[in-house]
Amino acid sequence: QVQLVESGGGLVQDGGSLRLSCAVSIASGLTFSDYGVAWYRQAPGKEREFVAASRFGGGYVNYGNSVKGRFIISSDNARNTVFLQMNNLKFEDTAVYYCSADENFSSVIRERGAYWGQGTQVTVSL
Repeated sequence: QVQLVESGGGLVQDGGSLRLSCAVSIASGLTFSDYGVAWYRQAPGKEREFVAASRFGGGYVNYGNSVKGRFIISSDNARNTVFLQMNNLKFEDTAVYYCSADENFSSVIRERGAYWGQGTQVTVSL
């Protein structure tokens, strides 16, 4: 019913910026604005970490403590896309980034979203 495809990852220098995109394909009977969407990341040897979440139709947003003030989550409903703008990147931000979605906002912020993408690699060099 829902497919998510991340893109925009790559290699960036410490202090640089990247913008990740999550293209959302949804069945015709569903409504984008009712969905919650989130970004998570996972580095080697670590558990998956919450990054940011919002309602696809706008409004409520939430960020993980490690990225507050540096990352911004947003969405473009006309293009069915969710973005993660990452500024002032640090080496510690290196990870595979995943987007997740669910019709229940509470599910995505608790790492229980029904739908997940395959991830995109972000590597920050020193």
